[in-house]
Amino acid sequence: MLILLRVCDNAHPNKILAVFRREKQMQFKHTLFVACIGASVAMPAVAADLDLSLDDIVVTGTRSETAVLDLAGNTSKVDAAEIDLLNADHIEETLLRIPGMNMQRLNGVEMTVALRSPVLTGPGGGGAFLFMEDGIPLRSSAFGNNQGLSEAHFEQAGGIEVVRGPGSALYGSNAVHGLINVLTRSPAAELERSLNLTLGSDDLYKLRGTVSNTIGAHGYRATFSGVADSGWRDESGLDQQKLTLRHDYFSPSGDSFKTTFSAFNVNQETAGFITSETDDELYKRGSSVTETNENPDGYRDWWSMRLATRWDHEMANGNTLSITPYLRSTEMEFRQHYLPSKAIEENGHDSVGVQTAYYMDLAGGHNVILGMDFDYTEGHLKQTQQRESYFKFGKARQQGVHYDYDVDVLVLAPFVHAEWQLADKLRATTGLRLEHTAYQYDNNIADGTGEADGSACFKEGKECLYQRPGDRDDTFNDWSPKLGLIYNLSDEQSVFANVSRGLRAPQTTDIYRIQKNQTIGALDSERADNLEIGVRGRFDSGLDYDLSAFYMQKKNFSFRDSFGNSVTDATTKHRGIEGSFSMPLGGNFDIGASATYAIHEYDSSHAAKPNLASQTITSGDDIDTAPRTIANIRLGWNFKAASRAELEWSHIGSYYMDPANTSKYDGHDLLNLRISSKVSSGLTVHGQIKNLLDEEYADRADFAFGDYRFFPGRERYYEIGATLDF
Repeated sequence: MLILLRVCDNAHPNKILAVFRREKQMQFKHTLFVACIGASVAMPAVAADLDLSLDDIVVTGTRSETAVLDLAGNTSKVDAAEIDLLNADHIEETLLRIPGMNMQRLNGVEMTVALRSPVLTGPGGGGAFLFMEDGIPLRSSAFGNNQGLSEAHFEQAGGIEVVRGPGSALYGSNAVHGLINVLTRSPAAELERSLNLTLGSDDLYKLRGTVSNTIGAHGYRATFSGVADSGWRDESGLDQQKLTLRHDYFSPSGDSFKTTFSAFNVNQETAGFITSETDDELYKRGSSVTETNENPDGYRDWWSMRLATRWDHEMANGNTLSITPYLRSTEMEFRQHYLPSKAIEENGHDSVGVQTAYYMDLAGGHNVILGMDFDYTEGHLKQTQQRESYFKFGKARQQGVHYDYDVDVLVLAPFVHAEWQLADKLRATTGLRLEHTAYQYDNNIADGTGEADGSACFKEGKECLYQRPGDRDDTFNDWSPKLGLIYNLSDEQSVFANVSRGLRAPQTTDIYRIQKNQTIGALDSERADNLEIGVRGRFDSGLDYDLSAFYMQKKNFSFRDSFGNSVTDATTKHRGIEGSFSMPLGGNFDIGASATYAIHEYDSSHAAKPNLASQTITSGDDIDTAPRTIANIRLGWNFKAASRAELEWSHIGSYYMDPANTSKYDGHDLLNLRISSKVSSGLTVHGQIKNLLDEEYADRADFAFGDYRFFPGRERYYEIGATLDF
């Protein structure tokens, strides 16, 4: 019973079932599951401690339910109570609370991401991180996108789990620097209906609603989020809608089924960089500058949907078979406002896949997971320049179609994950995955570097910038191993070590959207080798802590150089210390914090064009857009039942804006204030002041194409709202 109470706090069905499997009491699972959810519903709406507890069960780090204290690695989590309190406009507000995590909010839903890494963009960014929902990738691994997390319904999630460092042994391509798993919210034990309306500065309107219940063996939840935002910069704004439907069924035979359907749509008018050839603090020049939009024709239209069913079947021998088929579809059109051509890109893909896993509990406390992942995707991309053809800096960019191709992608990946009880307090985790990726590429326009119709480039005697390979097939086979050790110093203290490898096959854009002077097919899979050690635990004072140190070296790193070419053989190294803690302070106060100190360096050199010395890369230089210090501290006060106030400090340290380390952004510190109070049984009011001290800052700063470029940070702004439960 003690074990049951320790996991009942979040009432996640898979968590409860894991306990019953371990306790061999499956015959009582449905009755106790409902009782446990009932206990959860009776808890206060805003918890006293919103940080990850050592008692929590997480699913992402091992692809099965595991207590945080028993992880031979790391998993951080933002839970449902914290998500509700944040009421975030952008997932960046949520994930900056995770150690090792950095996100730069651009405009609308756009973002750039860093996780134990510099902020990565272009060819090296879309495939460096794995974004998932309930363990299923949001996009095909071959069609990664820097904005991919926007598709997840994080506003109404039941939790968000983040694994820092390689996760390819379990999840395959794109889990190079880490992975982010957005968990759908479980059905309620009894009828739950709520509606939330939020109003904000600059004509921001947010509407969110949910309805949920459990009737017999069936549980369901439907959630909706809608945003109408006029934008704080000129000629910007968006309309966005998200829908998630979930149905859980627990059959009398012991089988369980979880079906989810997710849909997403956004129509966005995009404001791009503000730029200057000389002013490296342009973002401090006031609203007459920061609110301007140098790209008034920027836009992004995007929709996606996903459907999946997870079936868990307990075998006669007590082992469990899990099968999760899924469908996925996405389409996107946007203007590349950040590139000189300002071309229109249209891309999309449709996927069918299945994840299978066989969970075995062996004598002696050993556990083994055998599995196979299958994914088949049909994708396409088209890039079209509307502006007149022009020649500048030795590059000919032609009006019309640059690329138009289709790619069929097959991924087959068997894997094994095993946990071995080596001694009473010592446990080992091993993993190995083989991933076979096959591309079938079809070019729909003329091959080569001429015009789309096959004629010579408009600039006589020159090649146009964009090169289209002829039809071809490409195959990649990658092995991803992992070894971890966990030693329990006591019931509430443990140390761990972890060696892992992250791998990703090249993105389709790496291989087929290339430029002149690049060699077709000269690409290898990117590889990151990672060593991590850490300690976590709890003291009698209530202090929970988690500390880790890591060293990682990456080979075959891809990025776009000053010539506009994709460099595919660079090496980098990454090392740092990460930590988080939470504790009560007395008087209904508590504090939580996360902090990172990390150094991200080039480990190879690369020449630049003579007129762009700032793009010269020298081994040992800091990678641009890689702050060494990142921190987030929250002071909370539960001033009455189901009511909470929170003051948050968010720190981003200084970083270089260019590869040659000649220009630097000074970093920034922001304060945010949030309050939520239940004023009656059915009504909760809430409000926020963001950027409380009205700091002048940049969400993103870099130097490229001869200009200082900034996404300016927003001045102080406000949100107020109410939640009606009925």
